[in-house]
Amino acid sequence: MEPIKPFFFDMTEAEIAEFNEASAQILRSGNLILAEHTRLFEEEFAEFVGARYAVAVNSGSTGLEFLLRLEHVEDKTVLVQTNTNFATVASVLRVGGKVRYLDMDRTTFAPSLEMVRQAVEHPVDGDPPIAGVLWVHIGGVISPEFGHVVDYCNSRGLFVLEDSAHAHGSKVGGVSSGALADGASFSFFPTKVMTTCEGGMMTFENEEWDMLARSLRNQGKRGANFGGLHHDFGNSCRITELGAALGRIQLRKLPEMIKRRQAVYDVIAPMLDEAGIEYVSTAHMDVASQYKMIVLVPDGKSLKEVSAVMNEDNVFPGGTVYELPCHQQPVFDGVSPGGSYPISDKWCPAHLCPPLTSGMDEEQARAVGESLVRRLV
Repeated sequence: MEPIKPFFFDMTEAEIAEFNEASAQILRSGNLILAEHTRLFEEEFAEFVGARYAVAVNSGSTGLEFLLRLEHVEDKTVLVQTNTNFATVASVLRVGGKVRYLDMDRTTFAPSLEMVRQAVEHPVDGDPPIAGVLWVHIGGVISPEFGHVVDYCNSRGLFVLEDSAHAHGSKVGGVSSGALADGASFSFFPTKVMTTCEGGMMTFENEEWDMLARSLRNQGKRGANFGGLHHDFGNSCRITELGAALGRIQLRKLPEMIKRRQAVYDVIAPMLDEAGIEYVSTAHMDVASQYKMIVLVPDGKSLKEVSAVMNEDNVFPGGTVYELPCHQQPVFDGVSPGGSYPISDKWCPAHLCPPLTSGMDEEQARAVGESLVRRLV
C-alpha cells in the first residue's frame, strides 16, 4: 500500500481547469484585490456559516487580531486555552491584551465550563479585568459545553470569540461554527479542511464591525478600496482575488470533503472503541469537520515511539493539537505566570492525530485503524 499521509489537497482536474480559467480572467482584468471574487467569496461564506457578515483577510491569525481589536481588549485580560496554536495567544498580545491560560478537559481537548467559571470568579490579583474568552474548536470539535460557556460569559458582560481555524463546516445544535458566539475567525492555510493557499475569514453579526474590519484590512481607508485617505490604524491584510477564486471552489465542495472525512472517521472510531483506545469523540455534533482525530496515547507508551512504528506500517500521523502547550513555549515565557495546567501537561505530549483526509478510501482508513490498534494496545 502507498504511504498514507496526513495532508491532501482536494482539487480535481476539472476544478483545476476552473481555477485556471478564473485566474486568467482575473489577470486580464488587472483587478487583483478587493474585486468580484472577494465579494462573492465573502457572501457565499457568510451564507454557508449562517452569519450576517463575512470579511476575508490574509490569514486566520489576522482575523483573530482584528476581532480582538474590535472588542477593545487592550489592557484587559483574555482567557485562552493553553493547548492551542501560537497564533491564538499571539493575537491577544499583539493588540495589547493580557493572556490568562485555561487548562483543558481530556474528553474534548477544550476547557470546561467550570474552568471558565473559576477563572472569571477568581481573578488573579494584579491582572487587568477579564474582557472575554478566545475559544478554540480544537480539531474541529465543538465542545458540548460551548453553548453554556457563551451563555455564562454573555450573562457576565464578557465576549466569546471562536478560533475556528479547524472547524470549517462543524455544526452543533443546528448552528455552524462561526455563528455560535460574538465573532469567529477561520484559517485557510494549506493544511486546513479547505484552503486558499494563504487567507482567512472573519464572521460576525455586528454592522459596525463589518465597516471597521474592512477598513482595518485595507490600511484604514474605510469605505474606499483605493486612495490615500486613512481613518483607522489598519494594515495591508487583504486576500488576493486568486485566493478568493480558489476559496469559492473549495467552499462549494466543502460539504462533500467533510462527508468523505467523516466516512474515514466512521471506519476508524469503531476499531478504537473495540480495542478500548480513547479518543475525542464527535458523536454529539450535527457535523464535524474532522480536521483532526485526537487519539490518546496510553500510559507506558510515548508519542515519538508510537509514531515511528506507525511509520513502519506506512501510516504517517500528522501534527498534534498541540504537543507543546503555549505555557511551555519559550516565546511566551512570563505571559501568564503562576498557573497550573495538569491535564494539558499530561495529554498534550501524549496524543496523536492519525491521517484523516478527504482523499482516503475505506481500505486506507482500515489500515490506519489497524495500525493504531496494533501500536497502542
